[in-house]
Amino acid sequence: MITWALLAVLVVTALLYSRWRHSYWSSRGVPTAPGSIPFFGHTFKFLSRSKYRWLVVDEMYYNHRGSLFCGLYELFRPSLLLGDPDLLKAVLIKDFDHFANRRSFKSTNPKDKIVNEMITSATGEHWKGIRSVLSTSFTSGRMKGMFPLIEAKAQGLIDYLYRQLKKDPVVRMKHSFGMYTLEVISSCAFGLETNSFEGDDSIFAQKALELFIIKPLRHMQIMFLITFPKLATLLNIQLSHENMEFFTDVVIETMKQRKAGAKRGDFLDIMLEAREDQDQSTDKKKPKYPLSDDTIIASSVLFIIAGYDTTANTLGIASFLLAKHTKEQELLREELRKLIAEHGSLTYQAIIEAKYLEGCVSETLRMYPPVPINVRSCTMDYNLPGTDLVIHKGQSILIPVWSLHHDQKYWPDPEKFDPTRFFPENKDRIVSGTYLPFGLGPRNCIAMRFAQMEAKLALARTVLEFELRCAPGHEELEMSFTPGIMRPKEDVFVTLTPVAKE
Repeated sequence: MITWALLAVLVVTALLYSRWRHSYWSSRGVPTAPGSIPFFGHTFKFLSRSKYRWLVVDEMYYNHRGSLFCGLYELFRPSLLLGDPDLLKAVLIKDFDHFANRRSFKSTNPKDKIVNEMITSATGEHWKGIRSVLSTSFTSGRMKGMFPLIEAKAQGLIDYLYRQLKKDPVVRMKHSFGMYTLEVISSCAFGLETNSFEGDDSIFAQKALELFIIKPLRHMQIMFLITFPKLATLLNIQLSHENMEFFTDVVIETMKQRKAGAKRGDFLDIMLEAREDQDQSTDKKKPKYPLSDDTIIASSVLFIIAGYDTTANTLGIASFLLAKHTKEQELLREELRKLIAEHGSLTYQAIIEAKYLEGCVSETLRMYPPVPINVRSCTMDYNLPGTDLVIHKGQSILIPVWSLHHDQKYWPDPEKFDPTRFFPENKDRIVSGTYLPFGLGPRNCIAMRFAQMEAKLALARTVLEFELRCAPGHEELEMSFTPGIMRPKEDVFVTLTPVAKE
């Protein structure tokens, strides 16, 4: 009897403790998102395999349209969902120093040394130093210099698609664009020719593709890291994929070869040149952030992790949207033909001037943002403008990117594919802080220009060569429940027909 009484007391005490911890927001007058359960808060809602995570957040977003924000709980950890564009601009731009860090998992595992050095993982002054060095790699001049390398890979993509048509008119577009993206990355970041389009058994391609195959055990590790970051660090759980060592060795070997070889004008060359400039600096003018081998290696490997899957998915989805919207596809083709007539070919300048092409890529990113939910970590106590609410150091804000992109308040008929939203004459209608495919403020995607150039060229070449139609049985796009970026569940199947040459 005493045992049962003691057990009852313990259960009641635990429930009261949970209720107290989950009253953090309500005690501060902040509305709380529905669906919180004792001890776990909203965690299980985010781990559900029956509803996409961005739709879980979207439900919270719309339940509190009368509020600027709402609170939620990851276990006992309070986080704030911030959906007001003006407040988002405040925390991401104006008061960026309070939210300079992403939610990071600083691993103590020696095998994660390179991951910790990546700009996406770095925090504080470490991040600022890496960013200042890398930013010089993505200027307009640098992009123009890399254009011929990307142009050659775009031609390889077209040749590959023609070969595929001899086998089957239905083509796996994400897979095809994935090989293109991998070719671009291996050339522009590593200075390697992987010959993916030729069907060679490339160990580089194999290792890269394996990075994005999330097996059940890997999925559990990711969820554990997100849910229990401190415990994961304590248990010394490895954050990086086992293939990371392979790419580290590739960069080290390539760096050795570059010291004695010719320049390619690729990303690795740019990084090495920056390091040479630092080495030649005088004592009076020392660099603020010395560029180490680890930083060069980490930045090169990050090209694959951050650039391969996101760009391949975006291109695959864009091909599906154009296949489904044939009028928009023809308008894009007409624009590209006029630009070729003016410039002689699809030059760098022609790609820059193609406003319908810009609209197609931008609208794809609006409807299917690669990162549908963004997170920032508070680095110092912050009084949210116009409120009495203080966000404390260590707390996180969640940014509902997908919800903002699909909010009818900001985007009339948001489910409609309309590239003209992003025409120069219409851009002033876009409410600042409601379009965030690359983030916002100083910590936005540093390789945004590169990714856009790479995507635009591939999409333009594909539309010029082929008419795209949805493959039978694949008229709708189903997305994956895999955590992280937004990606198609399997692939994107499109029927291609060569365009009659004029």
